[in-house]
Amino acid sequence: MSNETFEPRVFSGMQPSGNLTLGNYLGALRRWVEMQDEGIPTVYCVVNLHAITVWQDPEALRNATREVTAAYIAAGVDPTRSILFNQSQVPQHAELAWIFNCVARLGWLNRMTQFKDKAGKDREKASIGLYAYPALMAADILAYRATHVPVGEDQKQHVELTRDIAAKFNHDFGVEFFPMPEPVIKGAATRVMSLRDGTKKMSKSDPSDMSRINLRDDADTIAQKFRKARTDSEPLPSEPAGLEGRPEARNLVNIYAAIAGVSAEAVLSEYGGRAFSEFKPALADLATAHLAPVTARMRALMADPAEIDRILGDGANRAAEIAEPVVAQVYDIVGLIRSR
Repeated sequence: MSNETFEPRVFSGMQPSGNLTLGNYLGALRRWVEMQDEGIPTVYCVVNLHAITVWQDPEALRNATREVTAAYIAAGVDPTRSILFNQSQVPQHAELAWIFNCVARLGWLNRMTQFKDKAGKDREKASIGLYAYPALMAADILAYRATHVPVGEDQKQHVELTRDIAAKFNHDFGVEFFPMPEPVIKGAATRVMSLRDGTKKMSKSDPSDMSRINLRDDADTIAQKFRKARTDSEPLPSEPAGLEGRPEARNLVNIYAAIAGVSAEAVLSEYGGRAFSEFKPALADLATAHLAPVTARMRALMADPAEIDRILGDGANRAAEIAEPVVAQVYDIVGLIRSR
């Protein structure tokens, strides 16, 4: 059975762990809004169950959950047009994840590069949740029988695992119940890199705050971070080929292109031959002008946490209306007795 048999639906989510960055905005949030505006049903989640795979301060986690929700809305996710909710408020995610733990194979999880990166050298001290969270991610997606999953390159492997789990479930039980979700990776800035090291992804967990632009940074902070961003001593080239072997230069050009909605070629046709001392202030001004309304909207939303909680609660109810019958059917397929 092809995905055409299933109602098109988009699912994606982000963890409430630390400040969201310019990379999260350009690489994910803007694309979520674009897909919402295309008219496909969209489901966007704050994945706080994933967050607790490593230790979280409880009060900080509650605050971060609200802040990420505020960022979603400030970036343009409309909770009246998309379903916007908090993962832990919809228990069907955890229910389905356990079933998928029994479907997924150890060999599949052993190949997950994200676990190796996050667990580090002492993987014996990592939580079982950190190891098994790709099965929860599969449940996040398949509880809604989503067909499209906008993700960054680093999460593509997990969507591929979701497809493997869906295919094995369908095969093992002789059904065509789950679709094969497609990763959606597109845009000029699907992988925004660190301002301190152009070979590493911009990350909200990087120890150096200077490595990233946070969505709540003010204009002076943004200008300072771009001014101090690592670059080389050569001027900007006139063509993209001249960025080969210059990861920091490529990163700043790609960020400018993504914010401005133009190609890297267009950026270099304007700034080629100029020094970074000219380009960085222009990039800072562009980023500040673009992010200022987002930051202001986030602050206004965070001033009313009760309203954020209301939005999340409403979204959770709408999400459960979709997920509950899916999980009920899964229980029936598997042979589990379940009553509500």
